[in-house]
Amino acid sequence: MNRTYSVIPSAPMQKGTSFHKPRQALPERVSLDDPMASVMTDFKVVTAYTIFPLETIEAAREKMIHRGVRMLLVVDDMNHILGLITATDLTGEKPMQVVQTQGIRHSDVLVKDIMTPRERLEVLDIEDLQMACVGDVVATLKAHGRQHALVVERTLDQAQCLRGMFSVSQINRQLNTLLEVEGVASTFAELGAHLGS
Repeated sequence: MNRTYSVIPSAPMQKGTSFHKPRQALPERVSLDDPMASVMTDFKVVTAYTIFPLETIEAAREKMIHRGVRMLLVVDDMNHILGLITATDLTGEKPMQVVQTQGIRHSDVLVKDIMTPRERLEVLDIEDLQMACVGDVVATLKAHGRQHALVVERTLDQAQCLRGMFSVSQINRQLNTLLEVEGVASTFAELGAHLGS
């Protein structure tokens, strides 16, 4: 059987043509009893924004403003996560400490100089979150003094793959409240050591 194929019509692209950007539709309002998925940014739905370690912190600031985010994943050229950098890192004392200790200009401070390295990042497993509600997420963020919590899932070979994240600022908007989550410990292990003393 010989089938005849048709040529699909084409036309010039119009000036001002835009493109679709993945956007997750999280509910505008949630309660503490709603499922955790209602406040999780899901990287299967939206893009996780990244930056390279040798870019300047000014480039990081511009990217955060342009993308409307407060955190970037720091990656290598294979897209392996090396760490993360937050808006708080950019405005905190870390950049000034680097300027003073390295004797460089603020504009020369690199992402790698102030990022939180992967070795100091703790993650939540999506399997442990299946029955969790927003209140559980809030309690976890408060207990660990975190503005963000990263969520991983396991691949077939049991490797971690970043699935999503929770953000205090996002949860604040959805709960229409102000959660006080100040970082007293930079890692879960340090929190445990702090509580044990």
